[in-house]
This record gives sequence, structure tokens and C-alpha cells, in this order.
Amino acid sequence: MNRRRTWRVAGAAVLAVAVAAAALVVRQEPARLRLTVHFPAAVGIHAGSEVRVLGVEVGEVVAVTPQGRGVRVELRYDPAWPVPADAKALIVPPSVVSDRYVQLTPAYTGGPALPDGAELPVERTSVPIELDEVYRSLDELSTALGPQGANAEGALRDLVRTGAANLRGNGDELHQTLSGLSQAMSTLSAGRDDLFGSVADLQQFTSMLAASDGTVREFDDRLAAVSEQLAAEREDLAAAVRALSRALADVAAFVKDNRAELKANVAALADLTGVLARQQQALTQVLDLAPLALSNLNLAYNPRSGTIDTRDNALGPYDPASFVCSLLVSSVPVAQVPAACTDLAKTLETAKLPLTAELKKLLQAVVKK
Repeated sequence: MNRRRTWRVAGAAVLAVAVAAAALVVRQEPARLRLTVHFPAAVGIHAGSEVRVLGVEVGEVVAVTPQGRGVRVELRYDPAWPVPADAKALIVPPSVVSDRYVQLTPAYTGGPALPDGAELPVERTSVPIELDEVYRSLDELSTALGPQGANAEGALRDLVRTGAANLRGNGDELHQTLSGLSQAMSTLSAGRDDLFGSVADLQQFTSMLAASDGTVREFDDRLAAVSEQLAAEREDLAAAVRALSRALADVAAFVKDNRAELKANVAALADLTGVLARQQQALTQVLDLAPLALSNLNLAYNPRSGTIDTRDNALGPYDPASFVCSLLVSSVPVAQVPAACTDLAKTLETAKLPLTAELKKLLQAVVKK
């Protein structure tokens, strides 16, 4: 009796622990997000099929329901794996016979995410091509090419025969053509960086033209106006070109007939330019002073008498008496210079007037005495 009671107590304890653990798991497991996807078909998808992001399982399919001309598929996925608001749903077949799964793409990298209970329309889904569709397409192709289709009147047969006749005996040329095409493609592949660089530069050039569309249009308009003007004056322009042609012919004949004289003139011109280059400073001085000289000449002209009037100032700032005394001092000994010259020198010095060198010499001699 005690053993039976012990087993009952142990069973109750185990059951209580299991219930508590289950409640804890249920309490800790977050609620999964719901998503409804409308596929045009859902071959190989059923309740329990995996839902993946980048090949990683994040949820499962809970219901697959036909609806009109499509299929309604209800999903549940872990909220730890948010899905972008613009996501798409794909049915992916890993192989021909294995179960398929639903792939949500692209992976979430930031921004708005799908809310709980969101729906994806058929336009945002994609399903794989089924094998029976491939067989059906091949059957339709063979029927279209058969005796009931394109070859009903032997057109396909004639095409094959004509192709065979055209290619017969041209194997070497065809081989060379394919070899040349292969080499050309290899060359393009080897120079793809340069090719892409050229394309990028061309794209920049076209972008610049697009940015300068107004300027380009204005240039085109002006060019069109110039073209119209030239077209309107094409007769005058043609006459001018003909006259220029005759003139050039005359110039060529003149140069040919006077080659020696032209050579001598060019040599003389070279000498002249050499002289001008060497006398550059003098020419500069002449050009600086010539306007002033011409202006003075214009002012000196007397229109009444028709003469050029000038004012002599040979003595400079000195008076005639100083000039005469200076001549005496430079001509005779100081003792023979008249006393009047000495008085004149003293008077000029006292008045602080200009003295000639001779009068200064006379004053120095008087002071020494």
C-alpha cells in the first residue's frame, strides 16, 4: 500500500513538472507572424512545407487552399526574421522529385517590414516551370514543325535541303568564320576593361551633352542660321571662291617669275628687322619723345608769319654781365680782372643768386688776398 502511494506521488510530481515546463515553453515562445501569399499554382507545397530566407528555415506553411484561378497559401514565420515590405515569394524546387519550399526574398537589411497578417498578390510571386509544361511546349513545337504545321507544303524540308546545299563544300570557310568570331570575342573579352571604360566615358560625354542641352540647341540654331545665310549667298560665295582661285594662281605665277627678287627682298627685310630688334631701346625712346616733340613743334609754329618762333636761352640762368666777367676770369690773370667783376660777384653772392664757376673762383682768390 505504501509502495502504491509512493508511485502516485512520484507520478503526480513528474506530471506537475511537465506541465510547468510546457507552460514555461509556451510562455517564452513568441507568437509567429502570419503571411498570406497568392500563387498562380502551388505544386509540391502543402501544410508543413518550409518557409526560408536565404535558404535558412524561418517558418512553415500552415494551409494551402485553392481560390479561383490561384492558390491561397498561409504561412507562419519567426518574428526574429523580419521580411521587407517589398518582398516577393518564390516556390523553389531543390530537385525534380524532392519537396519544394517557399522562399521569401530579398533578405531584410533595414527599412519597413511586412506587418502581421500581410498579403502578397500574384504579381509578387513566382513559381517554377513544371516538367509537363516543358513536354507540352516540346510537343507543340514538334507539331508546329510537322506535316500539319510549317512543313505542310514542304517548306521546312526545303529549308533544310537549301541549307545543306549552301553549306556543302563551305566547311573550311565556316570553320574560319567561327574561328575569327571566336578570336574577335576573345579580343573583346581581353579588352573588356578598356571597352567598358570607353562606354563609361561615352556615357559621361552624353550626360554632359544632356546637361548642356540648351547650349547645344543654341549652337545648332546658330549653325542652321549660318548655313541658311551661306545657302542664300552661295552664288556670291562661289564667285568669291573662283576669284580667290584665280588670284592664288596669279600669286603663284608672280612668285615663280620673281623668285630671285622676292628672295632678295626677304633677305633685306630680315636685315631690317634685325636692325630694328637691335635698336629696340632707341625706338622705344623715340616713340616716347616723338609725341612731345611734335606737340612742341606745333606750339612753336607761328601761322601769321609762317615761321617757327624760338626763344634762345644760351646763357641759362646767368645775366650778360656775369657771362662777360666769366670770360675775363677765364682769359686773363685774376689780378687783371676789373674790380667791377669782383663787386658783381660779391653782390650776387650776397643776394644768393646763381654764380658761374669763374665768378666763384674770383671770389675765392679775393678772399685769399
